[in-house]
Amino acid sequence: MQTSRRFPSAMRLTALALALVLSGCASLSPDGGSAPLDSLAKQHFQQGLKPQTSEQDRAALEARVQELLAQPLSAQSAVQLTLLRHQGLQAQLQALGVADAQRVQASQLPNPGLHFGRLQRQGESGPAIEYERGFSLALSQWLTLPWRAQLEQRRFEAQQRQAAVNMLQLAAQTRKAFYQAVAADQTLRYMKDALLAAEAGAELARRMKKAGNFNRLQQLREQSFLADAQAGVLRAQAQQVAAREQLLRQLGLESDAAMRLPEQLPELPKALPERTGLEQQALNERLDVQAAKAQTEALARNLGLTRSTRLINVLELGYAHNSATAEPRQTGYSVSLELPLFDWGGARVAQAQGLYMQSLHETAQLALEARSEVREAHQNWQLAWQLARHQQQQALPLAREISDENLLRYNGMFIGVFELLADARNQISAVQNAIQAQRDFWLAQTDLDMALLGRPSMSRMAAPSGAAPAAAGGH
Repeated sequence: MQTSRRFPSAMRLTALALALVLSGCASLSPDGGSAPLDSLAKQHFQQGLKPQTSEQDRAALEARVQELLAQPLSAQSAVQLTLLRHQGLQAQLQALGVADAQRVQASQLPNPGLHFGRLQRQGESGPAIEYERGFSLALSQWLTLPWRAQLEQRRFEAQQRQAAVNMLQLAAQTRKAFYQAVAADQTLRYMKDALLAAEAGAELARRMKKAGNFNRLQQLREQSFLADAQAGVLRAQAQQVAAREQLLRQLGLESDAAMRLPEQLPELPKALPERTGLEQQALNERLDVQAAKAQTEALARNLGLTRSTRLINVLELGYAHNSATAEPRQTGYSVSLELPLFDWGGARVAQAQGLYMQSLHETAQLALEARSEVREAHQNWQLAWQLARHQQQQALPLAREISDENLLRYNGMFIGVFELLADARNQISAVQNAIQAQRDFWLAQTDLDMALLGRPSMSRMAAPSGAAPAAAGGH
């Protein structure tokens, strides 16, 4: 009898100790699971990324924001502002904290079950009271806990990688919005220069028509160019508003009162660095490829677990301790097992296997697309640099030489003022094309950097004449 009494106590103590040890293995991350994103942000953008959970965090953030806004923005500082103030990014950090809590919850042991009953019956010698006391464990969940915990850990890591990809894409969008905004400011200034030339030409044509030195057709041509130049300024203003508002949305700012942009785009590099092995680098470092691989591995482990437990849907182990009035005490155990009479687990195995094969093919397709995207981004980057260098080293110098020659001819009274104004318009058009090409190079640079780290949003080079005034080359 003593042996039977010791066994329940030992089993309870063993179960309790095992529960305490295993439940202590999983705990919430102190940073809500954002440590990989913080490390990645510091590595690429020299700016940390942490969830804002207190007034001290917000005060430190605001001080850093004011420090960045005190100077004219650069592409790097614009990305740093985005990491600090973008509310959508903060929402993703909070979502990571929720996923971290779900990971810990899934890694916890199931709670044991306790049962207590009191029954009264009428016996021959009088009323008898029977007490039932039971303790049960979901043994199948206890046995599969290590596999389930590992599966949830891999899923959580995949979510972290996807969140990192989203952060890198947001940073790339901010860089592109910065270059678009600076180029839009430059374009608007040059369009206003074109408008001044058109106004001067139209006013001179009006006076010469009034003096009888100009016919009606010549005056109408100058007025037509003035109307086109006015429309060009309006289009440039609309593009500037759209570009600046896009940048404000990326930076998380409410207005552009405190935002100062540089006067010009960054200078082109004199030569492009040699970059080899980009395809393999993308396969090794792209976070979306790593996330797809991690998901496939998790599904593979889940498939093995499903096959191992296909016939075990419910498995419970229980301890019973019953006593009744004037009756000897009853102790023992019980095991509950669901019989696979109808559901043999084949559908669950087929579902897990189908999900694994689906993820496997999607990962292979993603790797193929990653290599293609890197090749495309690299070629666009090289072509954009060649086009921008062509505009700066050939098109612009030729336009300046033509302007100098026309100025000499005007001083020698070989051409009139209208020919000189027309040449000024053409020179402004060449400057517009150079701005477009320079902007496209930095956009291509951003696409290439993103293609090596995650899925990029490819941008095509705009036609050089796309932003130039429509009538600039017609006079």
